[in-house]
Amino acid sequence: MYKDQSPFYKYLDLYAKVTHCHSIPNVSTNFKDIDFVVVRAGLEGEYSNIEHEVYPGVFESIKIVTRAEALRVAKYAFEHAYLTGRKKVSAIHKANIMKLCDGQFLEGCREVAADFPSIKYEEVIVDNTSMQLVKNPHQFDVMVMPNLYGSIINGVAAGIVGSAGIIAGANFGPEYMVFEQGSRVSGADIAGQGIANPTAMIMSSCNMLRCIGFPRFGD
Repeated sequence: MYKDQSPFYKYLDLYAKVTHCHSIPNVSTNFKDIDFVVVRAGLEGEYSNIEHEVYPGVFESIKIVTRAEALRVAKYAFEHAYLTGRKKVSAIHKANIMKLCDGQFLEGCREVAADFPSIKYEEVIVDNTSMQLVKNPHQFDVMVMPNLYGSIINGVAAGIVGSAGIIAGANFGPEYMVFEQGSRVSGADIAGQGIANPTAMIMSSCNMLRCIGFPRFGD
């Protein structure tokens, strides 16, 4: 048994975590007609699981970004946009501060963007992204980003469309797929009250059925 989830994703090579954030009828929110996709890198970034104590009381966590993974997740985002008829891909980053790591991620996105001239490409700093999401989420279409930023942005997106209990997610690799909630919130504070929202898990199950060739069962 794995001690945490990260080795599980690495073992299955689930390099792309995808969340479709969209409005659901009868769910009251501040925004209507929301429809954008968050694609986050699944195997690197701050979730690389490389941490150690360098001196008593001093800990170091290493962020990993490789060209190969940046290209792979960027290609997934652009192919997803192309195949689903979307018009824009936004690369979310903090390269103004993390010039090497996030700079490498952006280089991968730019390289892939050149192969998709019909899709608009932009780069948005992650803190500005958070502000823009709560001001005007309609401006986003497909968003691609390193792992930690994706975890945060998914939380913001869940709040925009209603709650973590209603957005579905999926993880993709060359051979395997895993379907789960799009935003992981434990909900420990509501355990046993009978008020947990199962919508995200039901929608994830529907997506899984469609993906393995059973669209009627999914519907």
